[in-house]
Amino acid sequence: MAEQSDVRAVLQYIPQFRGKIFVVLIDADLLPEPAVAETLLDLAALEDVGVKLILGVLGGDIKDLYDWTLECEIMSARLTHPLGHPDSIAEARAILARGQTVVADASSNDPLDPQVVEFTLGIGAVKLIALLEEAILIDGEPVPAVSEEEAIALADSGKVTHGDLLRAAAEACRRGVPRVHVLNGRRQGVLVDELFSNEGVGTMIHADSYREIRSLREEDIPELLGMIGRSVRRTKLVARNYEDIQARIEDYRVMTIDDNVVGCVALHEYPEAASAEIACLYVKLNHEGRGYGADLVHNVEELARERGIPKVFALTTRAAEFFEDRLGYTAVDADHLPEKRRLILEESGRNSKIYEKTTGPVPL
Repeated sequence: MAEQSDVRAVLQYIPQFRGKIFVVLIDADLLPEPAVAETLLDLAALEDVGVKLILGVLGGDIKDLYDWTLECEIMSARLTHPLGHPDSIAEARAILARGQTVVADASSNDPLDPQVVEFTLGIGAVKLIALLEEAILIDGEPVPAVSEEEAIALADSGKVTHGDLLRAAAEACRRGVPRVHVLNGRRQGVLVDELFSNEGVGTMIHADSYREIRSLREEDIPELLGMIGRSVRRTKLVARNYEDIQARIEDYRVMTIDDNVVGCVALHEYPEAASAEIACLYVKLNHEGRGYGADLVHNVEELARERGIPKVFALTTRAAEFFEDRLGYTAVDADHLPEKRRLILEESGRNSKIYEKTTGPVPL
């Protein structure tokens, strides 16, 4: 969840959201008045940063809600047709083109029914957001990101509250809606906390790769340097500059969530010793505890296997338990290091522990 003071977490999304269309459905009849009022203030903030909004009113008096949008200084206009009407898309496009937020009657619709999905696809929205009395829960908790394939399996598992909504969200993604967010509309600040943080606070179903590990790009280097700077200062990581990373850019992998870099790792090869070092492992503070570090290490272990490297090693001053107990590495002494790397360690004066692991069979 994004803290109110975390301005950077908010600012990183503004360029991504500007000019995009969000369809937001709200059941104003079932939600308490303060929650509805706060949602409208959040919508005004989204409008201010350039998001094009369509507010579908599932329940409650649409005239009252429309009047509230004006009280919140939202530049809104009402659709003359209900959301599922054949002419609603063209009318909504005309309102958006004027720079106004659309307020639409969706009282004849279920939150994620086919008419809502058809409208969302037709208008070209990148997000379909439902603020309901209750959200989707999996084992009693919202799940920040679920792929459409995972959603179907989870809905059939018997562990889901409102599995019907999860199936409907998966179907919306299958049909082409990039992101579906199902949120507890009673929660204070839920809309901003969901949209302006990588992890979110509700359940999001996505059609594409929301979390991925990919190669480092040159435009990522400043972000990587800023990210690892804290650990460099505390001597957990070796100091690196832009030129160092650029020269070995093919060694680096980054984890992204919603295309924002949240972690990194490097695989530095030592061909003369038939081994490679797992280095520069870091996960941002507000993403710790989710297994991302292990995912990054597993990714470069697989990379080592693909490159025919039979052994990997890691040096650490503080992550001994992580490598030994969680990842199955074995503690070794400095004689196991490639000579070049051993000399660098001796010159640094760092009291690093050394861990080693075979990567398994080399692909034929």
